[in-house]
Amino acid sequence: MTLTHALTAVAVVALASSVRTADPPFADRVRVDGGAVQGAAHDGVLAFKGIPFAAPPVGDRRWKAPQPVAAWSGVRPATAFGSDCMQKPFPSDAAPLGTEPAEDCLVLNVWRPAPATTTKLPVMVWIYGGGFVNGGSSPAVYDGSRFAKRGLVLVSFNYRLGRFGFFGHPALTKESPNAPLGNYGYLDQIAALQWVKRNISAFGGDPDDVTVFGESAGGISVHMLLTSPLAKGLLHKAIIESGGGRDGLLPMRRLHEDVVNGLPSAESVGVSFAKSVGIDGVDAAALAALRRLPAERVVADLNLASMGTAAATYAGGPMIDGTIVVESPERAYQAGHNARVPLLVGANSADIGFSTATTLDEVFAPFGANKDNALAAYDPDKSGDVRAVGGRVAMDRLMGEPARFAAKTLAAQGVRTYLYRFSYVAESMRTQWRGAPHATEIPYVFDTVAAKYGKELTASDAAVAAAANAYWANFAKSGDPNGPGAVAWPRYDPKTDAIMDFTRTGPKGGPDPWKMRMDLTEAVAQVHR
Repeated sequence: MTLTHALTAVAVVALASSVRTADPPFADRVRVDGGAVQGAAHDGVLAFKGIPFAAPPVGDRRWKAPQPVAAWSGVRPATAFGSDCMQKPFPSDAAPLGTEPAEDCLVLNVWRPAPATTTKLPVMVWIYGGGFVNGGSSPAVYDGSRFAKRGLVLVSFNYRLGRFGFFGHPALTKESPNAPLGNYGYLDQIAALQWVKRNISAFGGDPDDVTVFGESAGGISVHMLLTSPLAKGLLHKAIIESGGGRDGLLPMRRLHEDVVNGLPSAESVGVSFAKSVGIDGVDAAALAALRRLPAERVVADLNLASMGTAAATYAGGPMIDGTIVVESPERAYQAGHNARVPLLVGANSADIGFSTATTLDEVFAPFGANKDNALAAYDPDKSGDVRAVGGRVAMDRLMGEPARFAAKTLAAQGVRTYLYRFSYVAESMRTQWRGAPHATEIPYVFDTVAAKYGKELTASDAAVAAAANAYWANFAKSGDPNGPGAVAWPRYDPKTDAIMDFTRTGPKGGPDPWKMRMDLTEAVAQVHR
């Protein structure tokens, strides 16, 4: 079944479900694609959890576009999270999974105010990170209650990961030559947003006012949604947290073409995986054998810790497939092939970056004639610490400057854009962290710091969380993060290069104190394009 056929079938289900006796508006029981679901209210918030937005991607549906849900009879309880998608869990203090992973995982969750008014509410849709191999929508730090209390409808969902979500094989192409292939995890994300468009009004949400936000792999996904032809019209504002923005963050193989930029195609990598589990050939029999593999064998040892060494049998995440992803976000932005919607984007002050340099000369060689300026910017104390200095350079190359690139490029298109740096470190962690590591902004954005830090939480931590949550909520409501009583967040303008910095003493808006670092890194990026 092609994606078009699948979406047509979904629309038929949706139409059938609309012919019914209406439920009371915004009750704890609503009708969605497939039937009725019942949530639960707590502390002024009504939550619905574990709602299927597509059929389980198992058996013959493994490595296919999401298919319509089967209708159910009666009322389906929606009070517990469904399974997060199949993976080998990775220890993480950012968002440990709340459920046992399974291949049957295409579910979503909704939070809204209780009781609600008849006014349509802005909608926020969260996409989790985890390198496209780990993560899920169930962790406590992703609870949407605080956003709901600010008058928003918050949706989170699962999408397929690892070899389930990003996989190519010649037999798949032979089976469905005209279907979208390879980026099945991205198809899940698009299907979830289409579900929102069809169903969110039943929860009091406005399907024409949707802000999509995500972190890390989730942020990369938002870049994709802004630039994919299949996502057109599905989002109206975007927030990208530590999602890069330039080429090089991921391998981005081609699905079919072998070899491009020194990378074998995703199809050839898929053939290598099949051979690793004893399956030869590229015909229907080989594909049937691949689909019969136990989910655990498809995962094997793949997770965040091992993905760097799994290149022979894993595509490495999203790929250029020609239908879902037709070009990289960087190229799409430069060509103007992107949605013009308000953007809030940024990275953390101790974000991820990978340096293998063993000397400062190696660290600064890419800066060429700007080497001395770079040395002054990145090692102002003249520490000579290769690891620390190299990490700063790599972080800016991977996360910091690409965020500014996205802001600068879209601002030049006339898009209302806001740039941030998250530098706040929880008081209990200041002896361990010199800056805010990757993903540590998430519990502040969701205002779930109590779940994250427990008894170590301080009044300062809670205040920054309340501020961050308010900025994000304001942006979702109006396309502008500013609100009454808040520190002013300047709109991004390349001429002033002003940002919002969430510092140890609270939010501060103004000229970027790391402007020289960003300028130097931008120059390196331009040379290497």
